[in-house]
Amino acid sequence: MGTEIKLKGDKVIEQIPSIKDKALRINLNENIYGTFAEIGAGQETVRHFFRSGGSSGTIAKAMSAYDKDFSDAVYGIEGDGRYVTENRLKKMLTFEGELIEERLSREKHPNKLFFSYANTVATIDFAKQFKGHGWVGIRYQIEPDEAYNEIILHIRFKETDARLQQETLGILGVNLIYGAFYKYNDPKRLLRYLYDHLDKDQLEIDTINFSGPRFADVDNRLMSLQLVKNGMTDAVMFNPEGKNILPAAILYKKNLLALRGSFRPVTKVNMDMYEKSLKMFLEENKVEKDNTLVVFEITLSNLRSDGEIDERDFMDRAELLCSLGQTVMISNFQEYYKVVEYFANYTKARMGLAMGVNNLVDIFDEKYYRHLSGGILEAFGKLFYRDMKVFLYPMLDEDGVLMNSSNLKVHPRMKELYKFFKFNGKVVDVADYDPNNLEVFSREVLKMINQGTPGWEPMLPPGIPEIIKEHHLFGYHPEKVLNQTN
Repeated sequence: MGTEIKLKGDKVIEQIPSIKDKALRINLNENIYGTFAEIGAGQETVRHFFRSGGSSGTIAKAMSAYDKDFSDAVYGIEGDGRYVTENRLKKMLTFEGELIEERLSREKHPNKLFFSYANTVATIDFAKQFKGHGWVGIRYQIEPDEAYNEIILHIRFKETDARLQQETLGILGVNLIYGAFYKYNDPKRLLRYLYDHLDKDQLEIDTINFSGPRFADVDNRLMSLQLVKNGMTDAVMFNPEGKNILPAAILYKKNLLALRGSFRPVTKVNMDMYEKSLKMFLEENKVEKDNTLVVFEITLSNLRSDGEIDERDFMDRAELLCSLGQTVMISNFQEYYKVVEYFANYTKARMGLAMGVNNLVDIFDEKYYRHLSGGILEAFGKLFYRDMKVFLYPMLDEDGVLMNSSNLKVHPRMKELYKFFKFNGKVVDVADYDPNNLEVFSREVLKMINQGTPGWEPMLPPGIPEIIKEHHLFGYHPEKVLNQTN
């Protein structure tokens, strides 16, 4: 037995345990014991545990309640008649977990760590029109006398073959169970390890939530941000309560009005733009107030000046918008047409974009579309292909001239293209704006907050300055202000 040979130039490779090793390590731990309940894609996860050996000490039972009536008999009937839902998954996890507690006495098994793993999934349909999606989760203990932790995620399949999707699901399941027990102390890494032996183009994870004693300090919105940052999904959403929500569920068949901005911080201009453009949007044909959702979108792509994402900064901005009662989306879409394309996956209803003049001028810059085979025309085809409208908020240029849809300056080559959209009513001016807002620029406000210059508060919506001061957001520090006033 010699020592291991190392050659000059060898690189350190992160050792990823194989799926078999992960399953085996769990099987060989005599305390980990639980149930696998898998609906919709077969018993994909538990198969790995059966195959790797030593499974009798781990698997209390494995089931797949395939038939809907049978599934209802076990877990109860769903009010909305749908089976692939978070609600269904939670019922499965709780029901199976309580069953183990009921059937095994703690006196007899004082060291057992119980778990229930479940998934409810729809794989690709026969016509291959819907690629399929599902909910996957685990409810488990780290100490026998401790309350349960839960990790629940929503996935979308990207493969176009049901058998491949089943295999992908099985690998993800093993990664989740292994991560839950052996990586719970570092949720960010646990998240990355869910893709061990998988590829981003096999699977998208678009929502994840951690709960329970071991995750008491986890900010689930920050975990969502990791999903976008790691390229596991294109966009995540938070509701006004600041909770992660599944984009598909909230966008489904809605009329959508989107406002894109950096919102560092959110100003009176943003809120005036929102109120006035929403009013105009609701006057549109077929736009019902009850079926309309406004989304404030922040994109990751314009913050990478130093290559790193300031996570706290993102969360602060999302929090301020949520505190104003808004729904927030964080995406990695650099171009507007990608936002519209994304929304179009979930709704065929009316869509509006509210933006300032400089944003619109930017859209007509060809450099953003060089990667498209159809160039700017392809992008505009995607951007305006339906009833999409741009609600344009005016701005003052350097010479104090009011710029709106009639006199904005686009590149000479783009002039006719712009005229075409304006003439067809695709770009409309927000007429009823508040002229006092035209002097407000969030960049200036940010600088004032940072440097401790007084007088920025009136430029922000009511209640926002208080939150900024209380939580010391955007570099606010009371000392700086004191130094200035002395």
